[in-house]
Amino acid sequence: MMKVLAYGVRDIERPVFDIANQKFGYELVCVPNYLTGPEEAWLAQGCQAVILRGNCWATKEVLDIYKKLGVEYVLTRTVGVDHIDLTYARQLGFKLAHVPFYSPNAIAELALTLAMTLLRNVAYTTHLTSQHDFRIHEQMFSKEIRNCTVGVVGIGRIGLTTAMLFKGLGANVLAYDAFPKEGVDHICTQVELDELLAKSDVISIHAPYIPANGKVITKEFISKMKPGAILINTARGELQDVDAIIEAIESGHLAGAGLDVLENESQVFFKDLRGQEISDPAVKKLVDLYPKVLLTPHMGSYTDEAVENMVETSFNNLKDYLETGECSNDF
Repeated sequence: MMKVLAYGVRDIERPVFDIANQKFGYELVCVPNYLTGPEEAWLAQGCQAVILRGNCWATKEVLDIYKKLGVEYVLTRTVGVDHIDLTYARQLGFKLAHVPFYSPNAIAELALTLAMTLLRNVAYTTHLTSQHDFRIHEQMFSKEIRNCTVGVVGIGRIGLTTAMLFKGLGANVLAYDAFPKEGVDHICTQVELDELLAKSDVISIHAPYIPANGKVITKEFISKMKPGAILINTARGELQDVDAIIEAIESGHLAGAGLDVLENESQVFFKDLRGQEISDPAVKKLVDLYPKVLLTPHMGSYTDEAVENMVETSFNNLKDYLETGECSNDF
């Protein structure tokens, strides 16, 4: 029986793994630990396959341990694979696979929620009412989304789903993609990036992170945005210059920002830091800018359907390798 170790399995996710595994029959070991170094790598002793999640770092040191332990398959239940040293993993002969897509609604719904929370000043208002202040303040005044233009940067599955949700609320939706799409004119109007930045009241980022291209959300990018606009990033933390976002919020150029991702986010996300100082001053500043900045700990894919998709696809990837020696979701 194939023994499989799955990292970063939260209690609420465990039943999803168990139910999905009824069709596959793997000897499944689920641990809450994230793969952060050698200590967690040694948990794979006796396993032939491991399933990672985001912020599980398969470095050279970790991969060497896996090789020593006899691990053959390094799978990840994520779309992105930059947490794995791919070149070295291939050199060592590991069979690799990822999850090319899962429920796009999971991310799209969070992007919409963050945007609407900022647009309607919900966090600002509920913070006051939690302090027993029930007065109406000028800050609570807002536009209606149907009178706004929403710009979506990147219209793959997730970006296009986001555009559909905003379109359904009556917004005028502009879109930009490095590779223009066909058959989407009923959902959005594709324009050049500069036009999208200048006209959009809300901008939602759904672009992949490509290291060679660097950051997308830069000081220049933000300077081209419409004054008073709202910025949403539920894609990748590496796409954004946090200092530029902070500067734009403090100056009032941006009305708000909703961020589900940070660069080097594992230093903060998924930890209980109550009563402690946040070591990264930029992250601390983002937190202090609440409620103009809404920061969520990479929870975009944290829905029932998305987790089911990721787990089942990962199990199927391993099944394909075992039955045919190949997998269509390798990378």
